[in-house]
Order: sequence, then C-alpha cells, then structure tokens
Amino acid sequence: MKGDGDPARRRRLWGRTGSARRTDAGGSDGPEGAVGRTDSTGAWDDGLIARRVSESAGAQQAVAAAAEPRVNERQETAALAYDGYLRTRLDALRELVGLSRTRLDSRTLAEAGRVLDEATARRRLSGQHTVVAIAGATGSGKSQLFNALAGVTISETGVRRPTTAAPIVCSWSDGAASLIDRLGVPGRLRRRPVQSPEAEAQLRGLVLIDLPDHDSAAVQHREHVDRILALVDAVIWVVDPEKYADAILHERYLRPMAGHAEVMFIVLNQTDRLPGEATELVLDDLRRLLDEDGIPLGEYGEPGATVLALSALTGDGIGELREALGQFVAERGAPVRRLSADVDAAAWRLRPVYVTGRRTGLSEEARDEFAARLADAVGATAAGEAAERAWLRNANRACGTPWLRLWRWYNDLREPATGRVLSRGQADEEATARQRVEQAVRTVADRASAGLPVPWAQAVREAAVRGSQGLPEALDELAARAGLPPGRPPRPGWWPVAVLAQASMTLLQVVGGLWLVGQIVGVMSPNLGVPVLLMICGIVGGPLVEWSCRMAARGPARRYGQDAERRLREAAAGCGRARVLDPVAAELLRYREVREQYAKVTGVEAATATR
Repeated sequence: MKGDGDPARRRRLWGRTGSARRTDAGGSDGPEGAVGRTDSTGAWDDGLIARRVSESAGAQQAVAAAAEPRVNERQETAALAYDGYLRTRLDALRELVGLSRTRLDSRTLAEAGRVLDEATARRRLSGQHTVVAIAGATGSGKSQLFNALAGVTISETGVRRPTTAAPIVCSWSDGAASLIDRLGVPGRLRRRPVQSPEAEAQLRGLVLIDLPDHDSAAVQHREHVDRILALVDAVIWVVDPEKYADAILHERYLRPMAGHAEVMFIVLNQTDRLPGEATELVLDDLRRLLDEDGIPLGEYGEPGATVLALSALTGDGIGELREALGQFVAERGAPVRRLSADVDAAAWRLRPVYVTGRRTGLSEEARDEFAARLADAVGATAAGEAAERAWLRNANRACGTPWLRLWRWYNDLREPATGRVLSRGQADEEATARQRVEQAVRTVADRASAGLPVPWAQAVREAAVRGSQGLPEALDELAARAGLPPGRPPRPGWWPVAVLAQASMTLLQVVGGLWLVGQIVGVMSPNLGVPVLLMICGIVGGPLVEWSCRMAARGPARRYGQDAERRLREAAAGCGRARVLDPVAAELLRYREVREQYAKVTGVEAATATR
C-alpha cells in the first residue's frame, strides 16, 4: 500500500486541527493524526466521508460531505441503561466475586472480573449506538462487505494476504467517539459512510468495524481480533464457500461464543461463485455445523443467530443484510444482550467451583457422632463409672463395719507402689485419646465437605484442621475440671440413720464382748445368754446394715455417675463445637451465601441454591 504522501491514494479525513486539536484515547494529534476542520460554531469532526480515487479514474468526483454542520463528535449522547434483570445479575456477580476472593484464585475469577469491568465501562458510554464487528478468515471478503455496507471504498481489498492489518471503523452517526476510543482505534482509521439520507436513516447508530483476519499468520492481527471481539456489541462472521467449515473458526470462535447467538450474524459471502442451487446446499450444511456448535438459529421468530447468503462483489443480498442490521441497531438491545451473554458465559465457567448437584451441609447425626467421639476420647463413660464407684466407696466407708474398713486399710498399706507402670499406661491412654480426637475431626470434616466443590471442600477441611490444633490438650484440661466435683460426693437423707445404725451394731458387739470378759474375770455374775445375744446381733446386724446401705446406694451412685458423665460429655461437645464445628459451619454458611449469589447470577431460584 502506498504511503499517505501519494495524492492518488490519499484518504481525505476531516479530523482535529488548529485550536480544537486534542488527543483521544486511541488517536493521535501528531503527524499520523487526521487533519480536520472547525466549523463556524467551533465544533470539530473526527472524520467525515472517506473516498478513494482509483488509479485508473483519478478524475472521479469525490463524494460530497453533508451541507449542514455536524454535531460535535465529542459531545456525549445518552448513556446506556441496563434493565432491572441485568442489573440484578451484575450486582450478584459482583457480590459473588467479592465473597469468593479468599477462597478462589485470581485466575478462576478473572473472566467474571473482566465482565464486570466491561459492563461498567459500557454503561458509561452511548446507548444510542451499536458496535458491530465484521470478522472472518483470510480471503472471505469481509473488507468487500464492509465497503459495500459503507457505500464507499474504505477498507482495502486485494489478493495480497493479509490485506486488513489494523481495525478500521465506520460510524453512521455522531456521538460514538468514546465507544471507538474504548476499542483503541486511532483517529486516522475512523471513517464515515457515503452521504445518503436513506442509508443514514436506516443504519443510524451503527458503528461498524472491519477486523483483521482471525486466521492471519501475523500474531498481532489475531490479538486485535480477540481483543475487539471481547468489546463489541455484536459480530458479523463472514464465511466463504471454501472455508465455511474451517476448524479454527468453529472451535476457537463460534463454539465458545454459542451463548452469544442473539448478537451474531453468520454471512455466507461470495455466492456469485456458486452455481445453481449450490448456495442453498452450502447454507444447509452451514446451518448443520452451527447446530453442532450449539448455536441456535434465529428462525421462525426464535432468538438466535441470523444466517444470510450474499455476494459483496455483485451486491446480491446486501440490501437484506442492511435491512436486518438496521432493524437490529434500531432495537438498541444488542449491548444488553451481549452483556447478558457474557454473564451467562462467566457463570458457566464458574459452575464447577460452585455447583456439584449434591446436597451439602452437616447433619445433626454427624454433629452428635462427633460429640460422642470426643466424649469417648475424653473418657466420659469411664469418668461416670469412676464417679459411681467413688459414691459407692464413700457409702461403704461411712456405713461399713469398722472391722472391714480396718482390714481394707491394712491391705492398702501392704500393696506395693506401681507408679512406673501407671505412668506408662497413662501415656498410652493419652496417645490413644489424641488419635481418637484426630479421627473424630477427620470424620466430621469429610462429612461436612462431602458434596462441596473442591475449593470450598478444601476450605472446610482447613477450618476443621485449624480448630483441632490444641483440642486434645483442651479436652484433657476440661476432663480434669469438669470430671469429679471437688470434695466428697453428696449424701442422701438416710445416710445419718444408716451411720447411726452401724454404730449401734458396733456398740452391741463391744458391750457383749466386755460383758463376756467381765464374766470370765469374775467381775460380773455368769450369764452367757445376754452378752452372746448382744454380740450375735452386732456381728450379724453390722454386715446386714452395710449390705442394706449398699443396695440403697446403687440408685444415687448411678445417678451421680450419670450426672458426671453428662457434664463431661456436654463440656467436650461444647469445646468441639467452639473449636471445630463453628468454624466449619461458618465455611458452610459462606458457601451457601455464594451459592445464593450464583443462583441470582444464573437466574435460578434461590430455593435450589443449597442443593
């Protein structure tokens, strides 16, 4: 392509100059910037009618500009307004990203963040314009189609590939400068279509972009395509009879953008090269491929992609495309539909980290089992049995015969100390208790994380592990504090009577024995019946009173042991709940919150969010 210094191939651009010159987001006010004019009102224009003078017809008359002065291109038009449904979804997506940042990596949330940024940026810009990109493969004729729609040669066409090296923009009305700035297209690549009241009325609000080839060998060209396709409101895919089934087009672009069917036009170009009914056969095969890509077709009033056949070279079918584009732009719904499709795509990519199709949560049965495991680890049952034995032992000491207590005391003195064996056994018991606590934590963590997506399941397990640190020591301290109460076990009301009865039996034995001794030494008159009877009553009555007290003490002792076991179980359950279950429940609550937000993003009823 010849340089701008060649007058035979120069594009005449009305741009920024003089005192009104300034730099926009993608343009330049230097040597490469467009040369413009200033009208009588001081308004300036960033590009009017573009014309090319062919080398063979250098004297061809240029297309005239509009007589009336145009409105300042930099004057902002009404901003884009989102409906309530889209605003709700965007707010939910923003809340979802905020709640998930501490649980998901930035790469997972990158697409959702990009959609939110683009939605915010697009909302500030014109709602009266629709940005449509023309994309296609090398040799598909998209630049010819771009020129045919503009009514003037703007984008170069030819046999050299690639022909289009940078995006070129054509705007049918003023006020789209900020939109074009967002695309990064410099002022020297911004054009106006041929001046025609009919064309301007039909396509008013259209901003058309001719993209480089998406299959270009130049990496920079493909980067241009990918970047701008993420920013435009709609796209016209131009295919030709030879490469309409190209794998790159379908696998890299059409299939991933299947959810954007409502803002897509699929145009079969170069139908002038097809004989007879071959065009319909190719269209049918193209529709089949689109169906395999998951792209719904907008036929019979159903929402979906528009499929057309035309020839940009002969002009056949251009009017039909122009009419479809005019109706599409007049509706002014493309930006909202595009953003809705972007939200759908972002939500679908996030689905594996939010939805598994299984019920989640920690059941009461799992909570009770965890508490029971901790109670076993802390020895609640053994502590209750020990309390019961202590109560019975205290009863035996208070209500037993003096001779039996003396015998037990003597046996206790004769038993050797076994401190080393007890210490080893105590260490083994502590190790076993620690293993039981760890097993209980693992079990409850597995049950709580069952059915959760991987990131949230990992978060639940980490919360359980953090809470379990120091839990065995806390349970040991709890067992020492909440086990047996200090002092002796409480005594029932009949206890003093039993002690008095046992003392009476002992007194009878002593009196009977002294009486017999007095008779033997001659101090008292001989009479064996009464002292022997007293001794027999004391000897038989003492064990009988002790046995009766033991039977009567079973009930209170059992209740005392059960109370001790219950206190220890409740204390162990409270410790486990505070250290493990509450952090796990907090993670599950956070997951339920993000599931509710995700349900709002996808439009699913919140009632199904916890499933």
